[in-house]
Amino acid sequence: MFAEDEARLLVEAGGSPELIARRVAGEPLEHVLGWAEFCGQRIVVTPGVFVPRRRTEFLARSAAGLARPGSVLLDLCCGSAAVATSLGTLLPGVSLHAVDIDPIAVACARRNLAPLGGHTYTGDLFAPLPADLRFDLIIANTPYVPTDEIGLMPPEAREHEAIMALDGGADGLDIQRRVVREAPDRLVPGGVILIESSEPQADALAAVFTEAGLLAAIHRCADLGAVVVSGR
Repeated sequence: MFAEDEARLLVEAGGSPELIARRVAGEPLEHVLGWAEFCGQRIVVTPGVFVPRRRTEFLARSAAGLARPGSVLLDLCCGSAAVATSLGTLLPGVSLHAVDIDPIAVACARRNLAPLGGHTYTGDLFAPLPADLRFDLIIANTPYVPTDEIGLMPPEAREHEAIMALDGGADGLDIQRRVVREAPDRLVPGGVILIESSEPQADALAAVFTEAGLLAAIHRCADLGAVVVSGR
């Protein structure tokens, strides 16, 4: 985004000295404004919460191509639930569920999903969900930055977003391994799981899917520099 665009948005938000000072100090524009644009919608995002990235729009679009009216969808490691919110808007009639371990993120998710009748849960991956709940589609944008690379991220991310939303362990795959291991028991027959990845990690993640007995595929979007791995 160009400086002129940021200035316009800050003016539209009131343009107070406090808002401008927060932005000058390096706080993400989305935290200052209280929202992030995602798939053409304004998603509520408060300080400390992971800001949805444009590349994750590919994850949302990939999921939209698989979901049907009446599908039961889970947005896992949901953050602000940007993916679930966009899917609920695009696909009226789907049942939306979203989980995150961070209660601050879940508070944002609840605000975003409430108008769509979505359900939010606070806890570790599948643990807070009702035991008998199964999904047609599980969408996960898990933390996948290798621990040693957190320090290389832009200050806006590493200083203003929760580390738990970024850190994926030594090779970046720690949380993804857990998700894939537990997902088959939470999918209906023929159900699909989609996980955002990076190009260097995609083959390793696909192998994790295969080891879990899932039919894996890697999907790429050159325009957004995005990679998604699916398992059926």
